[in-house]
Formats: sequence, C-alpha cells, structure tokens
Amino acid sequence: MDAKSTDDGPVTYEHCDHVSGPFFHGTRYALAVGDELVPGHGSNYQEGRVANHVYFAAVLETAVWGAELATALGGSEERGHVYVVEPLGPFEDDPNVTDKRFPGNPTRSYRTRHPLRVVGEVGDWEGHPPEVLTGMLDSLARLRAQGRDLIED
Repeated sequence: MDAKSTDDGPVTYEHCDHVSGPFFHGTRYALAVGDELVPGHGSNYQEGRVANHVYFAAVLETAVWGAELATALGGSEERGHVYVVEPLGPFEDDPNVTDKRFPGNPTRSYRTRHPLRVVGEVGDWEGHPPEVLTGMLDSLARLRAQGRDLIED
C-alpha cells in the first residue's frame, strides 16, 4: 500500500504498518543524510516548549508548510529544508490535525517517539506565495492571542 492508503482506520502505534512512504519532514535546520531526528528538543512552533514527538508527513505539501512555518517562527528569512525521512519505530496520526482540523487526516500527518532517519533532501520544493504564508502566520498569531494555539504533544 502507498501513503495515500489510510482507509484501514486510524494510524496508531499498534496499527501503522499499512502506511508506507515516502515520508517528509520540514524544518529550519540543515541536516545531512544519516542524521536522526529525535524527540526531546525545542519545538519549532512554541518558544520554550520541548517536543515529546517528532512530526512528519506522507504529503510533501504538509512538510513544506512545516519548513516555512518553522523558519518564519524561528525569525529566519532563510529558506527552510524538506527532508525525506524513514521512521525507525512505530508512529501514529498527529492528533493536532487529525479529526480536529482535517477529519480523516488528508494531510497524512504523523508523529513518533522514535527517531526519524534522514535519507535525502527535497531541493526543488515550491514555497507558498508570501501573502499565503503571511495569512497562515496571522492566523496562528490570532490563535495564540486567544490562548487556542494548543499543541497536544
């Protein structure tokens, strides 16, 4: 089965073998093939928060958003990075988007407490137009001001 096949029900740590890659991770950090992303580092999205999971997706567009938001929220004007990654353990649907914002997980967003190994970089990804990125950042700022920018981690 390919990554678009999640008709077998929710993806859980006990039920994730039916989802295959490729998988992508977007970030502001430069990494090398063979590097491993592990939980326990600072969140790209909330200052002072330590992430208990590593997040990834089976849809390139989702990882592009990750790279762009992580870079913008980190105060950098540099282009982010999108990596092809391999989960080294079980994973589950990302509850921050699955059935809360996007019922059925069309973004194919997942999280794991296990490492992700970088197996390549997507160099030719296309970012969003500046006004679209600004709109997303404004939306996140509104949620934060209302105390609604909660991350279930």
